[in-house]
Amino acid sequence: MNKSTIVILVYIIGLIFGALILDMWSAQTSPKALLGIGWTTLLLIGLFLTEKNERN
Repeated sequence: MNKSTIVILVYIIGLIFGALILDMWSAQTSPKALLGIGWTTLLLIGLFLTEKNERN
């Protein structure tokens, strides 16, 4: 399995966990919404690093 695929799967599992367990996307705006932004940032960093390592 490709490393970028693993990173994306971990991201999706994390989003599902955040949506169901942490209730990140509730009607109320809260600091929990920043967790989603941070999680997406980690995805982008992970994808960048895996693509960089695959080229070398």
